Amino acid sequence: MSLFSDIVNVWWNEVKQMFSDLGVIIFIIGLPLGYPLLYYYVYSTEVARDVPVAVVDESMSALSRDFIRRLDASPEAAVVAKCADMTEAQDLMARGEVFGVIRVPRSFSKDLQQGRQTRIGAYTDVSSMIYYKSILLPCSNISLAMNKEIKIVDMAQQMTDREVEIAKAPIDYQHVQLFNPQGGYASFLMPPILMLILQQAMVLGVGMSMGRMRERNGGLALYAGMPGYDNPLAIVVGKVCAIFPVFLVMAIYMYLAVTCGFSLPNLTHYWTWIAFIVPYLLACTCFSIVCSFLIYRREDSLLLFVFMSVPLLFLSGVSWPSVSIPEVWKFVSWIFPSTFGLNAHIKISSLGADLATVGYEISCIWVQLAAYFALACILQRFQKTHADKFKKPSAAIERLMPAEEKDVKR
Repeated sequence: MSLFSDIVNVWWNEVKQMFSDLGVIIFIIGLPLGYPLLYYYVYSTEVARDVPVAVVDESMSALSRDFIRRLDASPEAAVVAKCADMTEAQDLMARGEVFGVIRVPRSFSKDLQQGRQTRIGAYTDVSSMIYYKSILLPCSNISLAMNKEIKIVDMAQQMTDREVEIAKAPIDYQHVQLFNPQGGYASFLMPPILMLILQQAMVLGVGMSMGRMRERNGGLALYAGMPGYDNPLAIVVGKVCAIFPVFLVMAIYMYLAVTCGFSLPNLTHYWTWIAFIVPYLLACTCFSIVCSFLIYRREDSLLLFVFMSVPLLFLSGVSWPSVSIPEVWKFVSWIFPSTFGLNAHIKISSLGADLATVGYEISCIWVQLAAYFALACILQRFQKTHADKFKKPSAAIERLMPAEEKDVKR
């Protein structure tokens, strides 16, 4: 039988395997369809507004009341309680009624009047970094603004009104956050998450499909009597041809329905995105085929791969600066296509990068594609060569199997 016929037979059999298993359908179609919508629904407000805080004003002075008024007027925080002491404020935080406490010390106004540095205590619930940002940011901005005003008051007697105006802002500036003006969480998180969802859904779906075949056919003797499965190259190419089109459709859906449909930052050049997404999905496909060799039962893919999503997000250097990641973990991150895929997609979709700008990431993805394709062929050949040795689980494995499963295997 020709190589082309073998590939067609493998492709058709893999398609039937995928769409006859509800669990696999959930991972390869349901997860990419539903997860992006769920993530966007959770983070659609972009930034946290009016985070409730409690205030302990021990100074009870005009300056302390001015600070509290400005804090309450900021869009990030809302003063919902004024407490007599820190114990009362801590009780409110323990009950979840507030997510931060602002303490103005008794010496606040006196220290400022005498030219001494003073401090304001800001205590936040760091179970979510969003609360920390929404409380710390307005406190910092208000402190900077009051610092300028206090300096001007001290010098105002020797200055004209114009000199006072210049002294307040010697260099006038406007702070604009490029590519994410509102500093929103969804605009920051969604572009990399979409690419990570594609990889993880593929690894889970392909792994579950492999586990199902092993359960049915016994150990590593997967393809006994199945047409087209005599050539390792045909097996790998046939699997890729079955998996890749499905996830290409899912990637286009994510781009159109999520990125464009929900008005996320989108500076994408169409052909640059195509030049990136095709090798990325092919690399993820070959990577998932290699990972599937670790699967013996269909549920093993859940145990092995689901927990990896959050570590992979950190290792990519998206949520944690890559310059702060130890070298050994950088080497580990190069194993996964998502490391380069997440960074390339952020540059393409959020920064409007062209093909030359993401040339390094796309080149690395092509190298991964070639390496995992070759490794998948080698593993398929090894499995085919040694299939007869693994038609039945070893005695050590069989002792660990449940009694009813032993009966099925026999």
